[in-house]
Amino acid sequence: MHPWLHFKTITRHKLLVMHYCFRAGMYKQGLLHDLSKYAPVEFLVGCKYYQGDRSPNNAEREDTGISKSWLHHKGRNKHHFEYWVDYAPGDEHIINGVPMPRKYIAEMVMDRISASRNYLGDKYDQHQPLDYYLKGKEKLWFIHPKTKRDLEGLLRILNDHGEAVLISYIKNVYLKKDKALERV
Repeated sequence: MHPWLHFKTITRHKLLVMHYCFRAGMYKQGLLHDLSKYAPVEFLVGCKYYQGDRSPNNAEREDTGISKSWLHHKGRNKHHFEYWVDYAPGDEHIINGVPMPRKYIAEMVMDRISASRNYLGDKYDQHQPLDYYLKGKEKLWFIHPKTKRDLEGLLRILNDHGEAVLISYIKNVYLKKDKALERV
C-alpha cells in the first residue's frame, strides 16, 4: 500500500489539469476535475496498485480481470469518452458513442497532457499525448466520429504548435464555437 505516494500523484495530476483548464477559462471544470479519485472505491485501489509510472487501474485490471475503480471513475467524469457511450438499438453495434460537448473534449485534452506530464516527468514532450492516442485509435470504434475528429484535431495542434497555441485556440476559438451553436 502506498497511500501517500498515490495521494501525491493524483493531487499533482489534478493541479496540472486545473492549471491548464484555468488558462483556457474553464474554471469550474478545473476545480471539479477528477474529484472521484478521492472516493474510497477509487482511492484505496490506487493505494493498493500504485506504481508511479502508469494508472493503478490497469494494474487492478491485470490482477483481477476488471477495474472497479475505473468503472466508478468513468461513470462520474464527463471528460472521458467512455462516459458518452449509450445503447443503440437497430445499429451495427449494440452500443455506440454519442457526441461529447466541446467543453468535455477540451477537458479531456488537458487531462491527457497532464497525465503524460505526471507519468513521464522530464521525458514528457508535446508529442506524447497524440502518440498515445494514435496507438489505440483503431480500437476506439465506440467513440462518436465527431468526438474522435475533435480530439485528434486538438492533439495535432498540441503536437505541431505546442501548449500555448493549443490553449489559446481552445479558449478563443474551439469553446466559442460551442457557445455559438447553443444560441442557434
